[in-house]
Amino acid sequence: MDLDRSGLATSAVAAASGYSSQQVRDLESSGVISQALRSPAGYRHFTQRHVVELAAYRDLATAVGPVEARRVMREVRAGTVSEAVALVGALHVRLERERAEALAARRALRVIEAEGRGEGTTPEDAMTIRELAKALAVRASTLRFWESCGLVAPERVPTPSGSARLYPAPAVREARITAALRAAGYRVPEVREAIEALRRYREVERPLEALDARVESIGRRGLALLRAGAVLAEVIGDQPRARRRE
Repeated sequence: MDLDRSGLATSAVAAASGYSSQQVRDLESSGVISQALRSPAGYRHFTQRHVVELAAYRDLATAVGPVEARRVMREVRAGTVSEAVALVGALHVRLERERAEALAARRALRVIEAEGRGEGTTPEDAMTIRELAKALAVRASTLRFWESCGLVAPERVPTPSGSARLYPAPAVREARITAALRAAGYRVPEVREAIEALRRYREVERPLEALDARVESIGRRGLALLRAGAVLAEVIGDQPRARRRE
């Protein structure tokens, strides 16, 4: 990448990058982009390289969030080449893991969808909390937590010592959808929204649409990470590496 080394004022970099002048100064001061040269009067003199680094930071923030992006932009300058490359590689691994989890959750929902709506239940359809926990590979306490959050609605049946939870087919389905979405990284409020849609419309299309959107979002984040990676490779290659072995 042939970068223009001529001096640029902060306002010019701001206009070219889409950040405000203050944001440009803050990102330079915090080490997110390379340090600018200073004039005798103390004014910053940026280059086209800083504009490119800001574009890389924007893409990185899209891919992994602004807090992590700031950390990565600083860290790639601080360690050895192998450490910096490993840091960037780990971001790709994390995104691929998110994608794999979302696809696995989508497959689980497709299985549930294929089972049909299951109108009405019989005793054979119902599961105890121990049976359901074992089927989902979660703890019974997790099922109780999901119940307290309104994600799963078991029935209570009398027992000699009081009562026990019994999960009819609709509750089992809710628990399976909850497990799938939580495994894909969805927060409890997002899962609750999907479960409430399921209860309203008695279908799993909305959770499936949510997972489709998540997979597409991960794809866009991955593309942004690839764009940032080209610039990060230059940043890593340009940095002197006789540093930090304490």
